[in-house]
Amino acid sequence: MAILGDFFRHNLTEFLQESPSGAPELHVLAVDDSLVDRKVIERLLKISSCKVTVVESGTRALQYLGLDGETSSLGFDSVKVNLIMTDYSMPGMTGYELLKKIKESSVFREIPVVIMSSENVLTRIDSCLEEGAEEFLLKPVKLSDVRRLKDFIMKGKVKEVEKRTLKRMRSIDCSPPLSATCSTISLPCDPSPSLLSPLSSKKARL
Repeated sequence: MAILGDFFRHNLTEFLQESPSGAPELHVLAVDDSLVDRKVIERLLKISSCKVTVVESGTRALQYLGLDGETSSLGFDSVKVNLIMTDYSMPGMTGYELLKKIKESSVFREIPVVIMSSENVLTRIDSCLEEGAEEFLLKPVKLSDVRRLKDFIMKGKVKEVEKRTLKRMRSIDCSPPLSATCSTISLPCDPSPSLLSPLSSKKARL
């Protein structure tokens, strides 16, 4: 059991970066063309002990992730994003279009995407949720919204680690060696005549 615990803890730290305090740290990519809104969401995320990367457009977000047709300057191993929060109304590329690009990616489509907007348009909300958005938040985004999202994402990441750990443990060959005796099986190796069926005993006498 101690070995299993060590194995699980190793995998947990592999998937979740840790902050200096030792608590798992969520890395959020925040996308908004408004400087004021970027500052607000960055502040809320940092208060919630999240690592934050802010960009001003959907195009910049794709460049950061390496989805613009070019290799990310950081490299995928360095871009460990756990959540993407993007404004809906942005020039050049809307949050909805960014969402579609992310969900079309085989690498990043599993990353939760949250759309933010100051406009409560039901058709817009429905379109984003149908396309795969995790949630649609109305601005101004509150601290309670960020903390709720963080708790939800972190629980999901821990479950993901548990599943992968169990899968790896099952892949370990725990079967008995070939030299093991039949005593490891429920039936005896050399059954006595009393265990033979009446038909088998009759044939033996013939």
